[in-house]
Amino acid sequence: MVLAAVCGFHLQALSQASQPASASAAASKGEPQSSHSLGMATAGPQQAQYDDQHRPITAGGFVKSGPIVFQDVAAAAGLTSWHHKAGTAEKRLILEAKGPGVCLLDYDNDGWLDIFLVNGSTYDALDGKETPPHAALFHNNHDGTFTNVTESAGVANDRWGYGCAVGDFNNDGWPDLYVTNYGKNRLYRNNRDGTFTDVAEQAGVTIGTWSAGATFGDYDGDGRLDLFVDGYAQIDLANPPISGSKAVGYGRCQYRGIEVMCGPRGLKGEHDHLFHNNGDGTFTDVSKKLGVDDPNGYYGLGALFADVNNDGKPDLLVANDSTPNYLYMNKGDGTFEDDSYISGYALNEDGREIANMGIAVGDYQNNGHLSVVNTDFADDYNVLFQNDGTGAFTDVSYQAGIARSSIPFVGFADGFLDYDNDGWKDLLVINGHVYPQVDQHPEWGQSYAQRPLLYHNLKNGKFELVPAVEGTGLARVSVGRGAAFGDIFNDGKIDVVVNNMDGVPLLLRNVNADRHHWVEVKLIGGPKSPRDAVGATLYLDAAGIRQRGDVLSGGSYLSSNDFRVHFGLGDALAAGSLEIHWPFGAKETVKLPAVDRIYTVTEGKGITGALCNGKECDANK
Repeated sequence: MVLAAVCGFHLQALSQASQPASASAAASKGEPQSSHSLGMATAGPQQAQYDDQHRPITAGGFVKSGPIVFQDVAAAAGLTSWHHKAGTAEKRLILEAKGPGVCLLDYDNDGWLDIFLVNGSTYDALDGKETPPHAALFHNNHDGTFTNVTESAGVANDRWGYGCAVGDFNNDGWPDLYVTNYGKNRLYRNNRDGTFTDVAEQAGVTIGTWSAGATFGDYDGDGRLDLFVDGYAQIDLANPPISGSKAVGYGRCQYRGIEVMCGPRGLKGEHDHLFHNNGDGTFTDVSKKLGVDDPNGYYGLGALFADVNNDGKPDLLVANDSTPNYLYMNKGDGTFEDDSYISGYALNEDGREIANMGIAVGDYQNNGHLSVVNTDFADDYNVLFQNDGTGAFTDVSYQAGIARSSIPFVGFADGFLDYDNDGWKDLLVINGHVYPQVDQHPEWGQSYAQRPLLYHNLKNGKFELVPAVEGTGLARVSVGRGAAFGDIFNDGKIDVVVNNMDGVPLLLRNVNADRHHWVEVKLIGGPKSPRDAVGATLYLDAAGIRQRGDVLSGGSYLSSNDFRVHFGLGDALAAGSLEIHWPFGAKETVKLPAVDRIYTVTEGKGITGALCNGKECDANK
């Protein structure tokens, strides 16, 4: 997030030595550098946009009627009994503006997605003066409601939390949960009885600095999930980076002439960590050995293992705030090659870094290639990196129709989803500003709480913004951060859980009026693949098109989505044929018997289960 970007921000009197390591490191390597001065990582101020009631377009622009896609049912579902908290309302430190993420996981293996919401903390809680805010695990009751089981499950995480990622690291068939914090991280091992145990210390994955994004993936093909965790910035609360303080060289931190929190530029970046799974419950940090430890000290946020060059090996994408992105290509021998610049993923089409936050990957063109959308700060645009199938990316944001409308917004979470089940992936972006002060300056045309942006896939490489109808989920304004995407109600429609800064979550239930058909697939890996099949790629041939879906851990913004892969079928009555590329390398073809089913496919055994209307049914009918 560009917390110190956009024209008008400056850190006066900062010396060259206090600049982020990226500038000097890039210069020494002859890599492209931003032409902006310190603290300016995005484009300059854009003209304010208002709706017909003179509300900033970020909190307005609603229409009276139109297609209703989402309704916020968080209150009816019982989620609004929980509240996120991070620092103070004024947001004096950048520490208070990051997070929170959200993860979807079926922790009790009952076939229904449960919800884990990360919480922040307060300075008094860090000092032991008050009870810290707790994270929340909500159990899905199968009837549209959820029960808070945090205490009995043992996942309160009484630390300053930011993100989470799901992965079955010990291959016992039960999803485990990793939580990133300011301070020590947690690895919650699933005890298979509705409870978890924090095993981060003995596993060797606590880190203890400021971690942000996390992703599980089997980078070396040994059948065990490894763990990547990126770091954001170095913050010493004994010497906090407050405007005018010694920590920032006595400089003033301003946004459009108003004093705000400092960072990330001007702060020292944290390093990244890749942990190799040893298979005995412990991990080994191989970051430096493999060259993925971020020696430049960039500000890491989104992170995701995904195969972007179609060679069957998970590559590693890291979205860095106000600094160039990383793309580490998996060489297939247990090592990586840094292709960040040569791939086109490091910078936008103008050749400059942006305030990268969220990562969405998906085959939106139905050509078998994973393209990437990175969210960005206001006055700049969200970037769609189109993939040619070899891991070479082109910024097609304006051509695709997602750039211009995103400029007034501060984007965080994002995800590809086929909300209308027509067989083509659409795009949802969750927004929310980082400076509460923007509400005091209506002339800027910005708001702290902002509405989501939904883009419908026009099937020709372009997207169209879906209007936000008053009173619906798309018209909900919130200080959005993390979001997770999945079929929460087991009805074949993709829903979204949004975790908001200093607020209650949103549960955007998909109520789109289409009657299109669909299928979903849960994979169970064999003895040589990760048990939860993270890293698998699926191709569905149905309804005259070939769709791609991937089993991924992490992504969005500090969040983790449904591991079940969803395919819309339009009006087709035949579910088609599924080609599965398992993580270990085996390929398997499965004929799906019927539409509107959630199938379980076990490696080497074909279909081994099915859900119809949320209940077990005959998998062969």
